[in-house]
Amino acid sequence: MCTEDKTLQKKFSEVQKERREQAQRTVLIHCPNNINEKKFLKYLSQHGPISNHFFYESFGLYAVVEFCQKDSINSLQNGTHTPTQSTEAAIPFKSRFLNIRLKNPSSQISGQPFVQTNNQLPPSSKKLFELLSCAESIDDQVNTLLKAFQLTEENVRLRHLTCSLIEDIAAAYFPSCVIRPFGSSVNTFGKLGCDLDMFLDLDETGKLDVHKNTGNFSMEFQVKNVPSERIATQKILSVIGECLDNFGPGCVGVQKILNARCPLVRFSHQGSGFQCDLTANNRRSPPILPTLDSLKSIADWDAEDRCILEGNNCTFIRDMNKIQPSGNTETLELLLKEFFEYFGNFAFNKNSINIRQGREQNKPDSSPLHIQNPFETSLNISKNVSQNQLQKFVELARDSAWILEQEDKDQPSSRQPWGLAALLLPPGAGHTSLSRKKKKKPMSEKFKGLLASIKSGSPVSSTDAGGKRAVSTQT
Repeated sequence: MCTEDKTLQKKFSEVQKERREQAQRTVLIHCPNNINEKKFLKYLSQHGPISNHFFYESFGLYAVVEFCQKDSINSLQNGTHTPTQSTEAAIPFKSRFLNIRLKNPSSQISGQPFVQTNNQLPPSSKKLFELLSCAESIDDQVNTLLKAFQLTEENVRLRHLTCSLIEDIAAAYFPSCVIRPFGSSVNTFGKLGCDLDMFLDLDETGKLDVHKNTGNFSMEFQVKNVPSERIATQKILSVIGECLDNFGPGCVGVQKILNARCPLVRFSHQGSGFQCDLTANNRRSPPILPTLDSLKSIADWDAEDRCILEGNNCTFIRDMNKIQPSGNTETLELLLKEFFEYFGNFAFNKNSINIRQGREQNKPDSSPLHIQNPFETSLNISKNVSQNQLQKFVELARDSAWILEQEDKDQPSSRQPWGLAALLLPPGAGHTSLSRKKKKKPMSEKFKGLLASIKSGSPVSSTDAGGKRAVSTQT
């Protein structure tokens, strides 16, 4: 590749930086359906020149307007007022999500053409079949399919703008934070209508500016400390979720899913029409145990470390002194609780456990539990685990996480087993587990027999009081 071509290419980080700067100069405006585009742009231009704009339909007509200078945003906001409601109270949040009204709707020219809108959704099945039927070849059909579903330039701009609008809300607590889109929205695999994954990046918040810290002293912020980064992430996302729910214009259906393996806040953004998942830069690090791949990378290939068995590479370092100890400082109590939380919420239905790389991956078959053999990677070392056994493990993991969570609230007592002792108690003794807590009444003998038959694998059918067949299902 020639030098000229290399200079034309930009790094991913450079492209994302440009997108973020574009979004910071952009506003999202809810418009009346009969708005005059020329008058609309002329009105906005009094705050500064406009570099780009487009209209689209979501829950009404919306306009994305990008100014040439960021100062134009402040000028526009200074000329914008908070609406007054006759029956409801408005929360005076000053955002870049605006609403424009016509002072005199009757003055609009009747029959004027509607503004041209940009499509932000994939075509319907009927429309797609029409497009494919009109193609001249299968090659044309493939290209038609790609064109119909791929993210447009306008849709990419709207995704970055949505992140920027949410960043404005988070910046009330963390002024130097950045909210970045990730996943299919930026890796070219996205399609029109796909969810918007975003993460809250707080790395810039704690960085030291060496140019402003000269002399004999170093200044640092007073902060509140918590036992782990996971707990910090949960607290941060909890507060931002509350802000989105209570103050975020257009943010509806906010769910705080904080006890999942990766804590997140899920919500719908009405203005853009996106379903959004907000996570934070959450690292459970450094890892406690090295992965097999890392042990292989530091192995001595010319010594006894090298091992090939039946064509499988089983090489890894034998000298334990060459393995650097973990720098993880989390307590054993927290690590144990996070272990139970992780596997109590693990998506066993679609993910496999990769021991070699220390991560999860897509499950290659329909086995209830799939743990990849670290040396013969095509094999599943947990193939004999049944669905019932796996479900029992998941329930016990969730119960254990719940019990340890209660230990954070209750003081240890010498009269009652606590901590590990509480986990080792047989069912029905001591702590009331989460799954047992949900059961309100003891089962009848009939249902006890049915449950026993299901566990034994015998084909049993039953009827309920209404004469309907009872069907057993597995999660």
